[in-house]
Amino acid sequence: MNWYITVLQKYAVFEGRARRAEFWYFALINFIVSLVLSVIDSAVIGPVAGGLGIIGLIYSLAVLLPGIGVGIRRLHDTGRSGWWLLIALIPLVGTIILIVFFATAGQRGPNNYGNDPLEA
Repeated sequence: MNWYITVLQKYAVFEGRARRAEFWYFALINFIVSLVLSVIDSAVIGPVAGGLGIIGLIYSLAVLLPGIGVGIRRLHDTGRSGWWLLIALIPLVGTIILIVFFATAGQRGPNNYGNDPLEA
C-alpha cells in the first residue's frame, strides 16, 4: 500500500525514476480498487453501457495522471524516454512491448533521468 500512496503523492511528477515495485504495486492495487468499484457500481446503480459506472469513471480520472507519471518514471528507470508510452497506441503489439519494458530491470547507477532508486 505504501507504493500506491507514494505514486499518488507524486501525481504530476514526470521526472526521475521509479522502481519495478513502485510501478507494479500501483498497477495491482489500482486493478483491485477498479474491480471493487465495478462491483459496487453494478450493485448500486445497475449495469451500464460500456461496463464503467460513474464511481469507476471518477476513480479512473483521478488516477490517470498518477498512472501516466509512474509509467514515465518506470521507462526512465530502464533508460527510455517517456514518449515510449505512446507505443501502447499500436493495438496488441504496443501493449506487449510496453509490458516488457515495464518488467525489465532498471539501469544500475545514475542515468540521464536521475539516480538509481535502488541506491537511494
